[in-house]
Amino acid sequence: MTENDVDEHPKEKQRGPVVLRRERRDELTTTDQRLLDSRGPSDWVHTDPWRVLRIQAEFVEGFGALAEVPSAVTVFGSARTGRDHPEYETGRKLGGALAEAGFAVITGGGPGAMEAVNRGCSEAGGFSVGLGIELPFEQGLNPWVDLGVNFRYFFVRKTMFIKYSQAFICLPGGFGTLDELFEALTLVQTKKVTKFPVVLFGKAYWQGLYDWVRDSALAGGKVGEKDLDLLYLTDDIDDAVRVVNDAHKAWADAH
Repeated sequence: MTENDVDEHPKEKQRGPVVLRRERRDELTTTDQRLLDSRGPSDWVHTDPWRVLRIQAEFVEGFGALAEVPSAVTVFGSARTGRDHPEYETGRKLGGALAEAGFAVITGGGPGAMEAVNRGCSEAGGFSVGLGIELPFEQGLNPWVDLGVNFRYFFVRKTMFIKYSQAFICLPGGFGTLDELFEALTLVQTKKVTKFPVVLFGKAYWQGLYDWVRDSALAGGKVGEKDLDLLYLTDDIDDAVRVVNDAHKAWADAH
């Protein structure tokens, strides 16, 4: 064997699907040994390979918990909406109307507008779902959630919102609501999802954003005419439910 052959085929060690060569081969312990040996530091629980297992577990738990949820509508809105605010009562009525139309509701599970929607749905005898998220400040699931799942990772939670919803309705909200709104719009625009509309509820709140998309993004050629049609503005609960119903019926007829 020539020296070139040695260079092209260096000695290696396999660690499952991982190949270690040259100085990387010099490990003093095996994976099994490290698994069974309870001594030593616990830093390994914060490593990226371990995080992959946590992420996988969150997907498994989420899919398993939500697989039998009936047709549902995700409603976003501010956690800061007080119970004495008119938007809270609007969310409560919207949750009830969606339940009466045969839809489960899914929210972020927190307080404010999310609680209002969960509450309205639950009071109307509907299926009220909350998908919580680990945050630096304590929040927890509101008491009107019938089925709750807490997540560590935003992107896993977002997948659940998208996968198990027939529509998105956005009540007035902050950065979290905007994040979910544009995530949904991007997925619909790129046809990653094809089954649901995006409703902006509250013209006084959302009109400025809609105008910006039309007058800046569309006018500047950054989005197309059809993209503007992805947004539906309304102040009327019955109108919002109608949009959801029509979209769901069209999707069901196509499948």
